[in-house]
Amino acid sequence: MPTESTPRDRVAAVVMAAGKGTRLRSSRAKVLHEAAGRSLLHHVLAALEPLGLGQVVVVVGHQANDVATHADAFGMAGLTTVVQEPQLGTGHAVEVALTAVARDMDKVVVVNGDVPLLTSDVLAALADTPAGVAAMLTAEMDDPTGYGRVLRGGDERVVAIVEHRDASEDQRAVREVNAGMYAFDRAGLDERITAIDSANDQGERYITTVVEHLVADGSEVRGLLVPVESIAGVNDREQLAEVGTILRRRHLGALMRSGVTVIDPAATWVDVTVDIEPEAHLLPGCLVTGATHIGAGAVVGPHTTLHDTEVGAGARVAQSSCDTALIGEGATVGPFAHLRPGTELGTRGKIGAFAEVKKSTIGAGSKIPHLSYVGDATIGAGVNFACGAVTVNYDGVGKYPTIIGDGAFIGCDTMLIAPVEVGPGAYVAAGSTITDDVPADALAIARSRQTVKEGWAARHRGEEPAPD
Repeated sequence: MPTESTPRDRVAAVVMAAGKGTRLRSSRAKVLHEAAGRSLLHHVLAALEPLGLGQVVVVVGHQANDVATHADAFGMAGLTTVVQEPQLGTGHAVEVALTAVARDMDKVVVVNGDVPLLTSDVLAALADTPAGVAAMLTAEMDDPTGYGRVLRGGDERVVAIVEHRDASEDQRAVREVNAGMYAFDRAGLDERITAIDSANDQGERYITTVVEHLVADGSEVRGLLVPVESIAGVNDREQLAEVGTILRRRHLGALMRSGVTVIDPAATWVDVTVDIEPEAHLLPGCLVTGATHIGAGAVVGPHTTLHDTEVGAGARVAQSSCDTALIGEGATVGPFAHLRPGTELGTRGKIGAFAEVKKSTIGAGSKIPHLSYVGDATIGAGVNFACGAVTVNYDGVGKYPTIIGDGAFIGCDTMLIAPVEVGPGAYVAAGSTITDDVPADALAIARSRQTVKEGWAARHRGEEPAPD
């Protein structure tokens, strides 16, 4: 009996990604839909990548250009795409893929592009099937209605795949089903793929026919029984939500095992693309997505949204929304702050309650305590940007910069009319409207002198003013 596996660099994977996904009722191709921060196709590619296979061929069809571009964007070495047009079944898709598989690939693994719960361990078992042996993934289902049943012989080899509609009552009682993913020796696949006919209700050519031919020829076909969760496909939006929940649960579990504290996993949504270092804390109500990174010892939440944001070690972000921002080590944000794209907050800096910052750099130790707006600004270190101060950066046509030097103090309710610069160490008095540059270490006051008119209010009401 053969025991040696084909070296991984001589194994090719064929990823089936040509389908439309009609039941999703979407204008997008099925494999482009996302679950837990990745498309269905990228989940499959992410599971394949650690195997180090010699080649990955993605078969595209519906919205071929979009799917091919998306596959290439994953950045996997050795990945190519081929177009299946027209789409005449899974057997036809594999035949098209074989035109792109290099001649030095000795084994071909066929996987579906809409199975985001596949793991590298499951795919490794398929890829490492001994040379000369075909294999297929199977799973046991409580309700296998509608699935092809896997029938085994006395030696546990697969002897047949019987579709539900063709199965007898005894065969329908079998709970082991075909997952539709296979491993074949290249030579045997080349020989049999062209012999597949389309004599069926759909007029299509199915890859299961290759298994039938192998069994008929006396070749060994192994059924690799795997957890049913790992082979779950996505056919509608309800299933899309279900696999997203499982993917997030898996990722949170891995994070917690690595040393991240998650107070309430059920109330914490973290994409699989998010990286979190040990000793970080996630409080309930967080939504963390994209390429977000959270440093060691940081505390995020409750009720905080982070997207493509870097949170430095020991930082604190509470009840805030941050998109494509950089938060330095030991910095604090919130509650109820809004960090828009391009915000960079330095170490030990602060952006407080109801403050909004956009496309601005804020130096180490600087503070924007609350109720302020900062846009298109460069703020040095140790600056106090007080309550109600605003960079007036937009004139209805263009955006203009504000520059504030190290150690400057911007008083409450100040309007900085950009473009304008406040020098290092300068003070701007509260209530000022600054239209001209302020030199270093100067005091700028730009407000009208207070005038008091004694008795005016009483006379306005038609009353006599109170005597002195």
